[in-house]
Amino acid sequence: MANTPQPLRRTALLASGVALLGLLTACGDESATSSGTPRPSQAARTAGTAPGSGTATPGDTAPAVGTPTDTAGSASASARTDGRCHTAQLRAAVGRVDPGAGQRNFPVVLTNTSDRTCTVYGYPGAAFVDASGKQLGPDPERAPGSPETVTLTPGKSAWAGLSFSSPQISGARTATPAALLVTPPDERESLTVKWTAGEVPVGGNASSVSVTALDAGTGP
Repeated sequence: MANTPQPLRRTALLASGVALLGLLTACGDESATSSGTPRPSQAARTAGTAPGSGTATPGDTAPAVGTPTDTAGSASASARTDGRCHTAQLRAAVGRVDPGAGQRNFPVVLTNTSDRTCTVYGYPGAAFVDASGKQLGPDPERAPGSPETVTLTPGKSAWAGLSFSSPQISGARTATPAALLVTPPDERESLTVKWTAGEVPVGGNASSVSVTALDAGTGP
C-alpha cells in the first residue's frame, strides 16, 4: 500500500480532531440546559412563592392581607359595655333584715338579667307604697358616700343599703307597705318588690329611712 504523503495525513488528523471537539462542546451545552435552567413547567410551579413575591400558589395557608390572625378583637367585643343598665335589664330584690342597735337594715339588690354587660352608678330610688300604689312617707334620704361605677356582667348584682330606725324606738308614725318601688339610677321606670318585713316609719317624725350608694355584690 502506498504511503500517504505527510502533509495530507496531518490535515486529516486535524479535521478529525476539530470534528470531535465540536461534538464534545455540543454535549456540554445540552447538559447545562437541562440542569442549570428551570424548564418552563418548573418555573411556572415556583413563580410567586419566593418571599416578598406577593403571589401565593394554590394550597398556601398564609392569611390574606387585612385578615386578622388573633382573637384580641373578640375578647374586647365581649368585654364592651352597652352603657348604663336600664330598668328592663334588671331584677330587684330585698334581702333579709340585718338588725343593728335600734336599726333595721336591708340590702336592696339589682341583678343584671340581660345578656349584655351594663353599669350602674349612684343611688337607686326607693319608695314604699300601699296596695293602691300610693306612696307612704317621704323619699328615703341619701346616706353620705362616694359612689363608684359598678359593672354588671350578665347575672351579676349590685346592692344598696336601706336603713331606718326601729319604729318602737323612734316613735314615728308607721304603716305597713305592700311593696317597695326601686328605681335604678338615671331611670324613670321602677321595679316593684313585694314588702314582707312589716311596718316602716312614714310620718310623725322626720323620716329616718336612708339609702346608700350602690356597691358590687348582694350585700354585707
